[in-house]
Amino acid sequence: MEGDKPTTVTCTVLGMDHTNFCYRVCSVCERTLPDNPSSLCKFCNFNSNTTSSSSNRLFRLLISIATDTKVKVVICFDRAARVFFGCSADDFFHFAKLHPFAATTASKVLQGQMFRMTLSKPKNGNAQHLRVSSVVPLSSSYRPTIETLREMYGVSIGS
Repeated sequence: MEGDKPTTVTCTVLGMDHTNFCYRVCSVCERTLPDNPSSLCKFCNFNSNTTSSSSNRLFRLLISIATDTKVKVVICFDRAARVFFGCSADDFFHFAKLHPFAATTASKVLQGQMFRMTLSKPKNGNAQHLRVSSVVPLSSSYRPTIETLREMYGVSIGS
């Protein structure tokens, strides 16, 4: 990567860290919340008269990719990760609660898939991984991971 300009690469997914694929945020201000489901947003609850704020989950995927010259670990946040999954992090989290091996299986489903990704350097100087800012599947037969998982687990869309 030259300088701070984003770079577009053609790559193959080698694997995904399936142990920590999402994080909680406040549904009002989108500040990161602790994993404890009962924890509230200190900022929103401090600055308003309400006693509770709800939370959402957003994707944060560590993905190992191979380009024509290198193997890299990149981080993929919510907007780009939805391309892989075809659903929100909340939807996938609830699916994974009902199907405990769904995250592991999702990693296997993504292995070998080819994408065009735009990678950029992190704005935070302490961050370790390049950021994935866009993802485009290269196969016309690519199906979002949640569709494949629903088929594998025999789950209809309304379930």
